Amino acid sequence: MEILEYAFMQRALLAAVLVGITAPAVGIYLVQRRQALMGDGIGHVAMTGVGLGFLLSTSPVWMATAVAIVGAVLMELIRWYGRTRGDIALAMLFYGGMAGGVMFINLAPGGSNANLQSYLFGSLSTVSEEDVTAICLLAAFVVLVTVGLRRQLFAVSQDEEFARVTGVPVRALNLLTAVTAAVTVTVAMRVVGLLLVSALMVVPVAAAQQLTRSFAATFAISVAIGVSVTIGGTTTSYYQDVPPGATIALHTIGVFIALTVLATPLARRRARAVAAAEAAGDPAECSVPAQPAGKR
Repeated sequence: MEILEYAFMQRALLAAVLVGITAPAVGIYLVQRRQALMGDGIGHVAMTGVGLGFLLSTSPVWMATAVAIVGAVLMELIRWYGRTRGDIALAMLFYGGMAGGVMFINLAPGGSNANLQSYLFGSLSTVSEEDVTAICLLAAFVVLVTVGLRRQLFAVSQDEEFARVTGVPVRALNLLTAVTAAVTVTVAMRVVGLLLVSALMVVPVAAAQQLTRSFAATFAISVAIGVSVTIGGTTTSYYQDVPPGATIALHTIGVFIALTVLATPLARRRARAVAAAEAAGDPAECSVPAQPAGKR
C-alpha cells in the first residue's frame, strides 16, 4: 500500500493502533465511575507539560506525562477533599494548565502556533521515532494496568463502599486509575490531540454499550471500535489532507450513531418478547432487564 511506503505514516499508524487500544481500555472505567470528562481535564493540564518540554528543550511527551500525572493526582485529591469548592478548584486547574501551556510554548525558542496546533488537534507528520518509543512504553503500562487489575478496578468503579468493605485498596486504585488516564492522554495527544482525546476514551465505550451489557464484552468491543476508528481516521487524514484528531473523533461519533440506530429496534423487540413472556407466565422466556455495562 502507498500509505505504508512513508516512514512518517508507519509511525502514525502504529501510534494510532496503540491509541485505539489504550483510550477505550481506560475510558470504560471512567464511564463506570461517571468521570467521562476526566480525560478532557487532564488534556488541559498536559498542555503545561508540552510547553515546559519546549521551553526546557526536553521531550514534550515525557514532560507532558509527568505534568499530567501530577494534575490527575491533584484532581483525585480534590475529588476526595474538595467538598463544595471542588468544582472551582478543578476549573482553575484545567484552565491554568491550558494557559500555562500556551504561555510556555510562546516563550520557548522557536515556539509557534504551529507547534501548539499539532498537540491540540494531532498531526501525522510530527510523530517522531522518539515519540513512538515513548508511546509504546506508556501504552504497555496502560494495558498492564487495565487488563492485569481489571477485577479490582471494576469493583471500585461499580461500588467504592462495597469494594472497601471487602478489603480492596480503594484509594490506591483510584489514584492508579487517575495516573493511567493521564498516561493515556499523553499517549493519544500526538495522533488525536489533547482537546479531542476524551472523545476516544468515552464514545467507543458508549457505542459498545449499545450492543452488549457485560463488562468483558463491552471492553473488547470498545477496544475494537477504538482501533478501527483510529486506523480509519488516520488513513482518511492522509488521503484527504484533513486534521487526524477531528477525523478520528468524527469517525467515532459516526460509529456510535450507526450502532445506536442498529440497536434501538433490537432492544424494542427484546423488550416486547420479555413482556409477552411475562404476560404468558413463562419464566424460562423471561430475561433479566437490561442493566448498565458491568452489572452482570
